[in-house]
Amino acid sequence: MLATIEPSSAPVADAAQTTSLHPVLVAEDDPLYRRVLQHLLTAKGYDVAVVTDGEQALQNVAVAGTSRLLILDWMMPGLLGPEVCRNLRERSSEHYQYILLLTARNTTEDIVAGLEAGADDYLVKPFNAHELLARVRVGERMLRLQDHLLAVKETLRFQATHDPLTGLWNRGALFELLHAEVERAARKGSSLSLFLVDIDHFKRVNDEYGHPAGDAVLHEVAARLSVAVRPYDVIGRYGGEEFVIAAAELDSEAACGFAERLRAGISFLPISTADAVIEVTVSIGVTTAQASPIWSLHQLIQSADAALYRAKKNGRNRVEATSAQ
Repeated sequence: MLATIEPSSAPVADAAQTTSLHPVLVAEDDPLYRRVLQHLLTAKGYDVAVVTDGEQALQNVAVAGTSRLLILDWMMPGLLGPEVCRNLRERSSEHYQYILLLTARNTTEDIVAGLEAGADDYLVKPFNAHELLARVRVGERMLRLQDHLLAVKETLRFQATHDPLTGLWNRGALFELLHAEVERAARKGSSLSLFLVDIDHFKRVNDEYGHPAGDAVLHEVAARLSVAVRPYDVIGRYGGEEFVIAAAELDSEAACGFAERLRAGISFLPISTADAVIEVTVSIGVTTAQASPIWSLHQLIQSADAALYRAKKNGRNRVEATSAQ
């Protein structure tokens, strides 16, 4: 008998009642077992992919990348189940694969060999359907726990590297990225432009409308700048009401045009806050370092800062440019 259903006084929990079940990969060369496994799992709401040998199982995990709950037969053409386990465990992946190994082998030595190869669980054929589904649910819980831990890790990483008000890179992460951009430009022999963007009369906004309105202005300016830059440009909050943008492979004229579009993108429409509609403009200092010589980030910031000072001195709501020295 391939699979048995034993009477039980306790109802079997239906996995279909849960949401976002992890897809299951079944690697089984026996056509009868394949059909039984596919039927049992599909009936419980799982999305099931079926392959017939170990090589196909590895290809499915490598190419599709979606199956993290695996049911592997021990004896398969190509690669045996334990060999597939060993191969998967040797790969570096942030997302864990939970592996249930199926086999007719039932000695202690076999069980130990399967678990040491990397399997998380072990079930002897012919298996009981309730037991199989219970073990699959254990795997589902383990993967959900890892998903939760990864989500927490990503949240903490985001909080450590992003400004909480604007969502942009914070100063620490920003400087790491800017250093990397300078090194990349020097290595490639390409130009790099740095833009210092400062909100005009921001203290007046806080004084006249309150700090919540000031926060709303900062958030909206950051959003408008983010929309205006290219996906591969670096943008972050420099501090206070200042932002920094780094853009590669622009000549001086193109950089000034880019800065002018940034400026216009802020001033074209007033910013609505909870209590007021506020006219907001920015001053932008631009510097562009050409392919030679190699400049330091300190030089670029100094040069852009000098241009920003000139923009403010000349009336604000304008772009001024200077060359990196």
